[in-house]
Amino acid sequence: MRYFFSTGEPSGEAIAVLLAQEIRRIDPGATFEGIGAEAMRAAGFHLWRNHKGWASMGPLAAIPRIPKLLDAMLRTASHLMASKPDLVVLVDFGVFNLRLASTLRRFGYARPIVDLFPPGTWLDDERKARRVASLTEPVTAFAHQCEFYRGLGCRIHFFGHPLTSRYRIRPPREAPPRDGGVVALLPGSRAGELRRHLPALAGAYRALKARRPRLRGIFGAAGERAGRVIRRALSSEQLADVEVVRGVAAAVSEADGAWVASGTAVLETALLGVPAVAIYVIPPVLIWYGHRMIKHRYITLPNLVLGREIVPELLQERATPQGLADALEALMNDPSGQYAEFLRMREALGPADALEQCARYAVGLAHGEAA
Repeated sequence: MRYFFSTGEPSGEAIAVLLAQEIRRIDPGATFEGIGAEAMRAAGFHLWRNHKGWASMGPLAAIPRIPKLLDAMLRTASHLMASKPDLVVLVDFGVFNLRLASTLRRFGYARPIVDLFPPGTWLDDERKARRVASLTEPVTAFAHQCEFYRGLGCRIHFFGHPLTSRYRIRPPREAPPRDGGVVALLPGSRAGELRRHLPALAGAYRALKARRPRLRGIFGAAGERAGRVIRRALSSEQLADVEVVRGVAAAVSEADGAWVASGTAVLETALLGVPAVAIYVIPPVLIWYGHRMIKHRYITLPNLVLGREIVPELLQERATPQGLADALEALMNDPSGQYAEFLRMREALGPADALEQCARYAVGLAHGEAA
């Protein structure tokens, strides 16, 4: 069977790789093609398009990318009409992927399309939900979205969150010594995230190290480009006693706490049981747009899943070096309460075999079994 995955940024690409690996275990003859980057290529995908530079922070930053993305979408739709893979899997990146699904259906594409992580997860957008369900086989990672779709009479599948299969929570740890410990710093993957978060995180590390002289820091880079940006920032900030590693798991493996840019990395950190504080800073011009679009109180996935703040969110002007240092040190001194909440979050995200269930569903569709 031939599978085509469409992703638009590193977090979606990571999920695509995990699902493809599980599909290959079930369907050993499977071949994979898609839109991605170095992680998908390394996992054995034939890369149809590289999504480097596609992701943006907000609608204004997206405007200059629209012609390039529209061209890529139309070329991808034409390619899929000609190559006719057995299954198309759309992973997040909602605007692009929903337009791709719509274009394929308009062209007469009749084969199954799975939309993994359908758009608008926490917005309860009835119009968008009906559109997604009419074009694709939606597969959500969140019980809330499943209930919303089914309440509208729309089909949707919920197996649980794929990352629950990938990460095993570590046993509870005692608090580190008051003069030491290890902290992970995860600034995000997009250029804007790195530009806005790195100075705050460097300042937070410096403030916490002033209190804990034996503190060690580990930056997690989402990719090679992010690694280069982080190393340049460390040089300009004159932070010589921190290291840079690749990926969330490597950064937090020894950590007693972590500052994490809001996104999938917060969920990964929580699934591993590492005390976490979320940071996110956007340009002031996007604040109005964010308030207009987002009606709920929280932005980080662990808090959204449980409906309460289990990961402190230091956003915008609250993301000061002192504030970040205070919030993380409090969790490092007493991690037990947040750890208990992480256990509840894991349970809410569904069974531990979610990835296998999702893969079996995808293989069944590819082989022509009914949705």
